[in-house]
Amino acid sequence: MRMHLLVAIAALVPCVAGAQAGSSRTTGPRVRTSAGTVEGIVDSSGVREFRGIPYAAPPVRELRWRPPQPAGRWTGTRKADRFADQCMQARIFGDMVFRNAGVSEDCLYLNVWMPPAAAAKPDGGAPVLVYFYGGGFVAGDGSEPRYDGESMARRGIVVVTMSYRLGIFGFFSHPALTAESAHHASGNYALMDQTAALRWVRDNIAAFGGDPKQVTIAGESAGSFSVSAQMASPLAKGLFARAIGESGAFFSSTLSTPALAETEQNGTKFANALGAPTLGALRALSAMELLAASGRQDLPRFGANVDGWFFPEVPADLFAQGKQAKVPLLAGWNSEESSARGVMQETPDSASVGALLARMFGDRAGEAAKVFPAATPEEALQSMTDLASDRFIGYSTWKWLDVHGRTSGQPVYRYLYARPRPATVATSGPGAALAGRGAVHSAEIEYALGNLGTNKVFAWTADDYKVSAMMQEYFANFIRTGNPNGPGLPEWPAGNVGADGQVQRMRIDVQSRAEPEPRARYLFLDQAAGARR
Repeated sequence: MRMHLLVAIAALVPCVAGAQAGSSRTTGPRVRTSAGTVEGIVDSSGVREFRGIPYAAPPVRELRWRPPQPAGRWTGTRKADRFADQCMQARIFGDMVFRNAGVSEDCLYLNVWMPPAAAAKPDGGAPVLVYFYGGGFVAGDGSEPRYDGESMARRGIVVVTMSYRLGIFGFFSHPALTAESAHHASGNYALMDQTAALRWVRDNIAAFGGDPKQVTIAGESAGSFSVSAQMASPLAKGLFARAIGESGAFFSSTLSTPALAETEQNGTKFANALGAPTLGALRALSAMELLAASGRQDLPRFGANVDGWFFPEVPADLFAQGKQAKVPLLAGWNSEESSARGVMQETPDSASVGALLARMFGDRAGEAAKVFPAATPEEALQSMTDLASDRFIGYSTWKWLDVHGRTSGQPVYRYLYARPRPATVATSGPGAALAGRGAVHSAEIEYALGNLGTNKVFAWTADDYKVSAMMQEYFANFIRTGNPNGPGLPEWPAGNVGADGQVQRMRIDVQSRAEPEPRARYLFLDQAAGARR
């Protein structure tokens, strides 16, 4: 554990960047939090940054697989100038870049970016963005440059990123864990970590100039699933005022959140295979031993479950009953979340698409052909790209928006992000093409958060910076007011279903515009999904 390298948190003390009275030592901005005082750093833009702030106790030894506990207090001033270690994970995704020393079970820390003094509200009370990273709940970290909060902070928003337990450490369920729990629940520790970070924000963010009543939660992929989870859970009620989801929600099917009894059985199988049938034996295993075992193909994987506490019911059912947090929601997905190869290996044409739809939808293949047409090779390729993207993550995100719009009484704003990335730096030059047919999964993150410059892989163009400025302004407006619209932006209509059954969404591209949602396609997929359950 690298605790001596990690950094802490704060509550605004009347000391800012500059020299301390009576001392030649240069100090950073200081903030006093409920646990103690922290000292951050000042970016060249004037944004004040605090890295590695503990929001919960290290979840190690007897605290492994327990709900997050309060962080310890400290005396004096803790340096908050380095990102804490990543939560335990393997190197799974090649596009992840981390700005810390390595992995550790001691990883429940967060980072805060304060607006520069010129952009801060004189009386504090700035809107707050809390961003959950993606990575399939098995990888990712709040230190990744694509989530950096400096650009949003320059727009007057207090930004928070945090780290949460992953994989076997964040979701392991076992009968003995359920038995020792006061809530008769086990698993979902990663989601509880996020809720604990939101409670920390409620209790401390005013000291950083933020308004605890104007918190927006956001995230991409697993981070977007996390946003839907926090909206569904009674444990997070009242901790945020708005929500943004980028590609994903706990609406894929009831299988995405199995019952506690099922995950307990998987936990028993996992523990017995390791020769560690008791909690004492399991907690005696090293973090690296557990991480290695969790990658074995012959052992179960662990994700969220309906534990009766964090999730009293299947999340989709909670939304359908109107039991979720009733807040404005802005969400969408990308135009090429998956390529056509996600559903077929051969080249799509009229015959191959017809055969696939027959296998996939049976006697409803004729209906499917109307919403996934294949009259020409180009149309067939686009339809199979759409189908693969919908099956991967588009449909579940659509369902989330649609149900929330009907049961919350709040506006929903829908988008399709369609800007493909440009050529890579290695292949850029005259005549270089865009990097893909459409916008692939996760492509929008750097655009939305104003962080194109942190990704050195792609040869960003003026058009990319134009799209980024527009998307970032839409997000910033929504974070401030619950409505993405503002001066100089194409009008983004609310996406609640109208009396005529029509729905509008914003197509985000170099020339962004509102357009009708292809609703017939999603209603067909919804009916087909219902028939399979």
